[in-house]
Amino acid sequence: MTNPGLRQLRVELGARAYPILIGGGLLQTATWPELIRGRHVLILSDENVAPHYLPLVLDRLQGKTVVTRILPPGEPEKNLGRFAQAIDDLATLKASRDATVVALGGGVVGDLSGFVAACWMRGIAFIQLPTTLLAMVDSSVGGKTAVDLPQGKNLVGAFHQPAAVIADTQTLSTLPDRELRAGLAEVVKYGALGDETFFAWLEAHADALLARDPAVLAEAIERSCQHKAAIVARDETEQGDRALLNLGHTFGHALETADAYGRLLHGESVAIGMVLAARLSAELDMAPASDTERLATLLARLNLPVDLPAGANPGQLLDLMRLDKKNLSGRLRLILWRGLGQACIVPDVDEDRVHACLANAAMERASG
Repeated sequence: MTNPGLRQLRVELGARAYPILIGGGLLQTATWPELIRGRHVLILSDENVAPHYLPLVLDRLQGKTVVTRILPPGEPEKNLGRFAQAIDDLATLKASRDATVVALGGGVVGDLSGFVAACWMRGIAFIQLPTTLLAMVDSSVGGKTAVDLPQGKNLVGAFHQPAAVIADTQTLSTLPDRELRAGLAEVVKYGALGDETFFAWLEAHADALLARDPAVLAEAIERSCQHKAAIVARDETEQGDRALLNLGHTFGHALETADAYGRLLHGESVAIGMVLAARLSAELDMAPASDTERLATLLARLNLPVDLPAGANPGQLLDLMRLDKKNLSGRLRLILWRGLGQACIVPDVDEDRVHACLANAAMERASG
């Protein structure tokens, strides 16, 4: 069955290259089941996604020996305990090296699934079937897999590329508005870090994105994936340019950890983090303050938070930022920018300046 709206990309990693397919109805029409070589399949999903899409996926896996694990939704489930349960599922299944893990859900399910696949028998195949906008444009692409610790996000993980990413845009119809907005934060990130023209396109189409215009959403997903695929192909294991994809994430991950993975969604934390990174860049005379305002304005138009949460503690946030994976030899290493579309890696950032930026933001939040 053909799909006239199908968009196809490819992450070029030599023998480990894989396709990204974007379009409506792909869970049913795309040939992703043909990528499963063996008979053992573990499907990971969550309680929000499984009722809508698990029956369809199971129907396409007839003839395979399938085990499913359905998690409660949310970031707190991305932990070593859930990882151990999934590994036990594979052991119970007697899964061989040609087994496949299928991730049906958002970023939490995808990250956990990929780490499980990376570790079983030193690495088996997995397929990403992302059902959230954030997963489609970011976490499903590039092979970063991990679980969280109480001390910080994604501290235990591995680079392990999927066999394919199948982004069925029809699944976005059941995505809550807040989750859609959280995904838009990662879309904005691609324009902010390296493509001012795309950023301007997002400004022009903000209302259509919020209204879930199918063509506009598909365009945003494709352009975001193009950016990520190109960067991953240049720097798979984040030795250089790939770190740019973390614009706002050092601040954002600290916010998530301080929040104990509770009130803030990942995309909401990234939105706040990008504004903080832009503010710090302006305070360091690296970038114009007007670009910070332009970024904050677009994020606010998309109904995303741009201010620190009430009660945020600058000292605690700085402590958490020190544990970020991008730091080297105990030195704070941040992704900042020289203006819209010009992200850069800044080593050895003065912690006093970071603390002052956080303190100023906290005071502004407290004063209303």
